[in-house]
Amino acid sequence: MSAASRPSDPSPDTPSDASPEASEGFRHVRRLLAERAHPHPPRWLDVSARTAQEAADALQVSLGQIAKSVIFRRRADQVAVLVVTSGDRRVDERKVAAQVGPIGRADADFVKQRTGFSIGGVSPVGHATPPVILIDADLFRFDVIWAAAGHPKGVFCLTPQELQRLTGDAPVHDVVQAPASEG
Repeated sequence: MSAASRPSDPSPDTPSDASPEASEGFRHVRRLLAERAHPHPPRWLDVSARTAQEAADALQVSLGQIAKSVIFRRRADQVAVLVVTSGDRRVDERKVAAQVGPIGRADADFVKQRTGFSIGGVSPVGHATPPVILIDADLFRFDVIWAAAGHPKGVFCLTPQELQRLTGDAPVHDVVQAPASEG
């Protein structure tokens, strides 16, 4: 998919309750990206993109270009573990545990409390409580990726290298299941 693929700007007649100004999470991510001099401000989509497939469809990019944020709970200390991976990959929990220690699934309340974002809009940056972050190496297959911006309708464009910089040089590891044969 072309690096130039960009979503259209929201229409001026979008209802106010569905506007970026109504979303504290979106405004927070927008401020953080501006403070860190990120060259691409977040965009507000016309449709909700709670899943990687919905985001890829809305943006007209490949599923792999969606940087999905998956939150786990580290068992030893209840710290959130954020794994950022391509939308076309599944996280291998054993590989994550090998990097950070035993983990468990995180429910919606844990995700909201630790990140400040609801599931479907978890940004890789701007968390309420800093998580342990792992970036999957498969994201580096792409020149341009898209991540959630604090709300299911919010997204922002970046490179895998910018993702690493914005997350404080989070380590890059192979933390996904082997992809099915593409033959």
